[in-house]
Parts: sequence; structure tokens; C-alpha cells
Amino acid sequence: MSSSRKSRSVLLLLSALASALAGLLAVPGAAQAAAPSYVALGDSYSSGVGTRSYTSESGSCQRSTYAYPRLVASARGYSLDFRACSGATIGAVTNGQLSALNSGTDYVTISVGGNDAGFTGVLTECAQPGWLSDCNGAIDKARAFITNTLPGRLTTLYAAIKSRAPGAVVVVVGYPRIFMGEDCNAATWFSPAEETRLNSTADLLNAKLSAAASAKGFKWANPTSRFTGHAVCDDPEWINGLSNPISESYHPNRAGHSSGYKPLVQGLLVG
Repeated sequence: MSSSRKSRSVLLLLSALASALAGLLAVPGAAQAAAPSYVALGDSYSSGVGTRSYTSESGSCQRSTYAYPRLVASARGYSLDFRACSGATIGAVTNGQLSALNSGTDYVTISVGGNDAGFTGVLTECAQPGWLSDCNGAIDKARAFITNTLPGRLTTLYAAIKSRAPGAVVVVVGYPRIFMGEDCNAATWFSPAEETRLNSTADLLNAKLSAAASAKGFKWANPTSRFTGHAVCDDPEWINGLSNPISESYHPNRAGHSSGYKPLVQGLLVG
């Protein structure tokens, strides 16, 4: 082959390589897949109340970087839209959080129902000395609501989630048992019998959440077993006892989110 023909061959080869490299360099920006979208809905047990550190933008919703939605999103590489808000009820989720969902939503977590049943008020009532409170009456009222009214509200809410995000994997997240049969806080007066009834009420709430989730084809994350041995007054406790400020009380702390909720939810928020 003549030197001129060799030169032309080399030039053609170099030109082909340059075009191939240009194409490869253009691929990442154009073809890189977007991170799966994850929307975290719910109340204070999802927002991270109890972790004692909240983002300034979240205001009274008290969303924490230590909350399990943040931890799961980071571990999975998901793009998180964090909507959970302290004090949220089913109505608040419906009116103020569901707008984050759409047909492109890949993953959803939802924890709500405890505030609808008035669980904070029940704990406040039962924390007082027996002669001053009607703990059993408060528990009875909450149990009646959970049994008779909550299921219908959950069905409506879950249908709305399914309608807005039909292709999403949805995980309904439950509530742990708060007590272990002993009250070590000097300023509260929970009796062993009251703690047993309160734990039983948490179980009842979880049963209704689980049934509604199953009926809609959603996954169910039951934290009961993971928090066993880590209730209020346990060592170590993953749920705060009576705290200052009082809003931190009876919520999972950082360990509750990182060691309790995160492994449970992360294992389900796939597919």
C-alpha cells in the first residue's frame, strides 16, 4: 500500500474514532436515567418528630434529615419529595400532601391514622394520676373510632393514592408499641394495665391499617417486632419517654428511625 493510501486510511480511522468518542461523551447527559421518584406522606412518625433536629424549610411540619424517608431515599438512590408533616390527619394528607403524586411516581410511603384516633390526647389523659384521669374512657373512645370509623377513611385515602400514582409501589407504615410494662418517668403515672391497653390499641390500629393496605394491594410495614425491647424505658429505648419539649415525647428517636424503621421500610420499598 502506498504511503498516501496509508495516510488516508489513518485519517479515516481517526475520524471514525473521533465520531465514536463524541457519541459516547454525549450519552451520559442525554441517556442517564432519572433517579426513581419517592414521595413520603404522613404524620409525625414519618416526618421525624422525636429526632430533635428539623430542617428550617419544613417549619411546623418538623421534617428531619434523620427521619426514615430521608435515610431510605439516600440508601436506595431515590429522589425524595418529603411531604410528611407533624400532626397530620387523613384529611390533612388528602388536602395538603397528595398533590405530590402523579403517574410518574415510583414509590410512596404513608403513615397516618394515629392523630385521627386522637392518640396524643389519649396519652396525655393516661399520663395523669389515676384519680385525676379517665384513661380507660379515653382508650375506649379511641378504640371505637379505630374500629368503626377509621377503616372507611383509610379506604378513601388509599383509593386516592392509587388513582394519582397507579404505577407506584406503596408501603403503608404502622406504629410501634410504645410501652414495655414499666413507667420510669417521674412525671407520668402510666400503670402496667394502662400500658397493656395502650399497646393493644396500637395493635388494633395496625390491624386496620394492614387490612386496608392489603385490600388496595399496598405493602404493609409492621414495626412491632423491630421495636420489641426498645420501647419507652427499655435499654436502649428507640422511643422517647416524656421529653422537653413535650412534642418530642412518645415518638421514635434517631435510633428508632435508623435501626427500627429504615431497615423495615427499605426492604419493602422496591419492585
